[in-house]
Amino acid sequence: MAVLLLSRRRTRRGHPAPLRTALADVGIATGTAPWIWMILTPGTGQEGVSLIPLADLAEVVQAPPETVFVQVGGNLLVFAALGALLPVRTAPLASPPRVAAVAAAASLLVETLQYVLELGRFSSVDDVLINTAGAVGAAMITRRWWAPDVTDAPQPG
Repeated sequence: MAVLLLSRRRTRRGHPAPLRTALADVGIATGTAPWIWMILTPGTGQEGVSLIPLADLAEVVQAPPETVFVQVGGNLLVFAALGALLPVRTAPLASPPRVAAVAAAASLLVETLQYVLELGRFSSVDDVLINTAGAVGAAMITRRWWAPDVTDAPQPG
């Protein structure tokens, strides 16, 4: 319903791709918001911050497999919807490095909020790295929807 309403509004305003952008916007919001809600919900775990890259990840991979799956898998999914649909939504951001920059900035903001708001959660640079990797991986999965087709490009001659 939200997609149709947003698309209709954009059509009236003369938007060049109302349905495509409405689908992407709603997909980004519904695919990212639950993860952000979970991350910013107060917890009772270890508090603190880790700025040493891969230190926390080294600890996590030594945990039981289900813990590794939940920790790494969850972090890969936090910004997956953003990474998958941002290049579809906005052509200037349709490149893996640009998706990485947006995802890293968003992840850094979330980790900073966890720390500053004292939510009983641990903030780590590894979370930023894994969140960003998840977004870029998701962007690569949707690449055929946003990347130019090389077979249509002019051939040197």
